[in-house]
Amino acid sequence: MRAPEFLQSTQSSYDAIAEAYAAEHPDSLVGRPLERALLTAFVELARASGGTGQPPVADVGSGPGHVTARLHEAGLPVFGVDASPPRMVALARRAHPQLRFHVGSMTALDLPDETLGGIVALYSIIHVPDDHLPAAFAEFRRVLLPGAPVLLGFQSGDEDGHRRLTERYGREIALDFYWRTPDTVAGHLTEAGLELHARVLREPGPGEKLPRAFLLARRPGPVPREG
Repeated sequence: MRAPEFLQSTQSSYDAIAEAYAAEHPDSLVGRPLERALLTAFVELARASGGTGQPPVADVGSGPGHVTARLHEAGLPVFGVDASPPRMVALARRAHPQLRFHVGSMTALDLPDETLGGIVALYSIIHVPDDHLPAAFAEFRRVLLPGAPVLLGFQSGDEDGHRRLTERYGREIALDFYWRTPDTVAGHLTEAGLELHARVLREPGPGEKLPRAFLLARRPGPVPREG
């Protein structure tokens, strides 16, 4: 089956700029204590929902792999999924050879139903058009175990918006960026059958033009208990 046009352009664009992007963003969580705190909250929620045996979690849109590595350091079994073949995944594997990364799309995850103990998707839904976002969140619900958490991070604003970049790092690209209000994304999560747990909005930091929004959600269902 042919990949959607937006996915093809995202793949080719990040493939073209992978080395420069990874050099500029070796770890986007450095100097961002709020993001790190939210990741810690996600880890605790994933552990609580995992019961006696912790199922793996997925870093969807893993890029250079630094978030995947932080989740691993926190003690979670984790793997990274990224849409950009082959350079971005190769760079992540080179930087974190002890971890598993593979090529994949959040709109069609190559995973069985109810196998994941959590999903992190930081700044990866920003490339997904509005009409494909419901399919992505439906996939999240499908592969998550009951009670398992989701952490999303994305650019936000007073209203939804869209921009296409045609050049970055001196390379020609065709990369679409979408920013959305927390209410817009929360609505899509709810329609996909996921429960909202928390929402956080922070003001733009140095070098940022838009606020950053974060949503914690979960797949409904009983959380396994030990014993």
